[in-house]
Amino acid sequence: MVLRCLQSAGGSGTVALANAVVSDIVTSQERGVYVSYMSVAPQAGPSLGPIIGGLLGQYLGWHSVFWFLLICAGVVFVAVALFLPETCRKVVDDGSVPPPKWSRAYINTKIEKRLLTEGRPIQSDKRDELARERKLRFPNPLETVKIVFTKEAGFALGYIGIVCCGYYATVTLVPSQFGTVYGFNQIQIALCYLPLGCGSMLAAFVRGRIIDSRYRAYAKRLGMPLDFNRRVDLSNFPIERARLEVAIPTLILGSACMIGFGWMVQYKINLAGPLIFLFLIGFCISASVNTVSVLLVDIYPGRAGTAAAANNLVRCWLGAGVTSGVVPLINKIGIGWTTTFYGLLIIAFSPVLWYIMKNGPEWRRATKERKKQQEAIKERQRLT
Repeated sequence: MVLRCLQSAGGSGTVALANAVVSDIVTSQERGVYVSYMSVAPQAGPSLGPIIGGLLGQYLGWHSVFWFLLICAGVVFVAVALFLPETCRKVVDDGSVPPPKWSRAYINTKIEKRLLTEGRPIQSDKRDELARERKLRFPNPLETVKIVFTKEAGFALGYIGIVCCGYYATVTLVPSQFGTVYGFNQIQIALCYLPLGCGSMLAAFVRGRIIDSRYRAYAKRLGMPLDFNRRVDLSNFPIERARLEVAIPTLILGSACMIGFGWMVQYKINLAGPLIFLFLIGFCISASVNTVSVLLVDIYPGRAGTAAAANNLVRCWLGAGVTSGVVPLINKIGIGWTTTFYGLLIIAFSPVLWYIMKNGPEWRRATKERKKQQEAIKERQRLT
């Protein structure tokens, strides 16, 4: 259990890091596409994992699964060490300041050597200035929990947690019910996850472009210039509406597909029906989760990693509870009523999105004003 916890900590931390990198290098105008691309691998994992694990376990033994994980982790570690440059604004500013030695990837070293060879100046003074401004301190895990209880993010995180509960419940019932209802073996059950993964990956490529197009439409309507190289002040921009209004139709469709999927499996409908519905569930739920992920990065541009960690925290806690309870619930009320319960739960709480769209800008302005007052008080205390 301890080793599984360590594995989970590494995986979730990497997802948070990826969100932080996107926030550092991409502005709101094209953030939807980049966050969606970043989510392809995490969303494909739950679908490809059972297939790869099933094949390895059946033909090479269960030990081979962990050797495979070790090899993949090693390859990713080497790739990150070589090719993922430092992007934190407090370390490299807009990317023009070379990072300190302890924070360099191999590609940073190559770039600095090339600048020296070409005789171009290196902003060492700026690097020293940024180093003096940074305070080395132990990370506070409570910062993640604080975000969960803010109005700006809390409502969205709570609702998307409910959505993920329905998704995890649907995914969890596939192995046990497909084996019982359709008489499938381990490999056949694993292959049934492919439509789910295909839907998730399609959502990553399609939804990001839709999100960005809605942003541009609102910016044009408000006369806001589109600057792809500079962060825009979103205090008076309805970013919640621009992001979330495209999530509502897919959430309703995804909920309906969950309900239909459960009843199809319960009444042993031809396998094509449940697989089509799995594809639609993967597309709709992944598209909605991506939308909320983009919104969180927009709301917390300087703390995107912390916001992503809060998102993972809520989803994983709720997902763990649902995963442990879905099979006993199916045994009590049946597959159809189980998925109906979760589908109706998602629809019942969907007005939360309208509430966020209506009040989100005011919440952000109030938080910004409160931070200004706190900074002013700290400055007066420093001067006195």
